[in-house]
Amino acid sequence: MGTGGFHPELDKAARWLPKTVLTRRSFRFVRFAFKLAARLAPRSSQTIGLETGRRIQLHAPRGRPTGRAPALLWIHGGGLVIGDPRLEEKLCAGLSEDLGLIVAAPDYRLAPDHPYPAALEDLDAALSWLADRPGVDPARIAIGGDSAGGGLAACLALRAAKRDGPRPCFLLLHEPMLDEATRFRPDPDPAKLRLWNGAANRFGWGAYLAGLDGAAPPTASAARASGTELAALPPTWLGIGTADLFHAETTAFAARLAAAGKLLGLVTVPGGFHGFATFAAKAPVSRGYLAEMKSALTQGLGLDAG
Repeated sequence: MGTGGFHPELDKAARWLPKTVLTRRSFRFVRFAFKLAARLAPRSSQTIGLETGRRIQLHAPRGRPTGRAPALLWIHGGGLVIGDPRLEEKLCAGLSEDLGLIVAAPDYRLAPDHPYPAALEDLDAALSWLADRPGVDPARIAIGGDSAGGGLAACLALRAAKRDGPRPCFLLLHEPMLDEATRFRPDPDPAKLRLWNGAANRFGWGAYLAGLDGAAPPTASAARASGTELAALPPTWLGIGTADLFHAETTAFAARLAAAGKLLGLVTVPGGFHGFATFAAKAPVSRGYLAEMKSALTQGLGLDAG
């Protein structure tokens, strides 16, 4: 293991990355900086406005055959308070092209301006829009996401299981933010974290759940789901690094999914920090992790079969 307990192939990137990307005082500035970066980022996707006033970045593979294709609703990260789907353009475009998927990356309202359930309502509308889109096979839609997006993906699937309408056939949770109770636990050594620490986590969850009276429901914090509710989810794959603040909650959630018969796979990367697959994308361990993610999508969407 490298310095600070990071994977040797990730050690160099870990040295220059901050321990957290935002603080309670800086988040407005960070949000503005993220939006500016998103506007300036190279883009190959189509931007589509929805009736809700939100937008979706739509990625379609070149030269795909006619007919209904499988699709992925990909939810961006940002701790529930920052982020933009245009910042995950490279990942979404790669998944679309490599696997022949239609990938829809929706914008959603952010806390604290819009606490729970605003983001979930926006994502539910995006899922319905995707399922109704010509050329999409509504029986083969996966939901996935990164960090807060991974947690929201799980919450969206839990919501979908309880109402009429489109339901995902597969869940892909990349370093997911699943458990609001994490903010009440002792913080790990901050020197061993990157990009997201305990203080940022408390702020993100507190901002998102500010409108709730009482305990957070499963559609706000997926870790609150009962065994029966987890059994209603589709097959699920999770990936996490051991140096990630969300490592313990991710592995605990995976164990509960396994007990409910819904775990497709869990990949843990020794010494992987939060965001390692993005900020150390060329490292062999990151490329291997992405290959595992693509393999899970291939299996979960039945791409081998056609």
